[in-house]
Amino acid sequence: MRKAIFLDRDGLINRQAAPHHYISDPKDFEILPGVPEAIKRLNDAGFLVIVVTNQRGVARGMLTMEQVETVHRYLQSELGKHGAHIDAIYVCPHADGECTCRKPDIGLFLKAEKDFDIDKRRSWMVGDSDTDVEAGERYGVRPILTKSLLQAVNMILAG
Repeated sequence: MRKAIFLDRDGLINRQAAPHHYISDPKDFEILPGVPEAIKRLNDAGFLVIVVTNQRGVARGMLTMEQVETVHRYLQSELGKHGAHIDAIYVCPHADGECTCRKPDIGLFLKAEKDFDIDKRRSWMVGDSDTDVEAGERYGVRPILTKSLLQAVNMILAG
């Protein structure tokens, strides 16, 4: 079984879009300071790094899944320049109440669990909202509420 770090995306990995706007183009995707270093440290420590992100702009017709995937390819490319990578990215494209994958529900976590042999006892959910914390608690991993991924990673790796 492998230890995993589940990460929210917007506001933790990249700068949050303006209210009621969605990031649909890599040129608008600004990776926050310290993120590549933090993810590389997690990679080096043997954690699976898994992003779980709500992207309801797809349901609202404001962006497509293809645009979301293009942004994620850009993210992986930028991380790769620092020797870092994300093992998997799971996206909920639905509006509220349409599914069981939208955080704080745990459908995205269950998909990850199907794909990876995850040791929940040694795993974490790191996010910047109460919804992220609630999702982590519901799934059974330790949650961290923060605005700084690097700060959270320092705490996790310090034990």
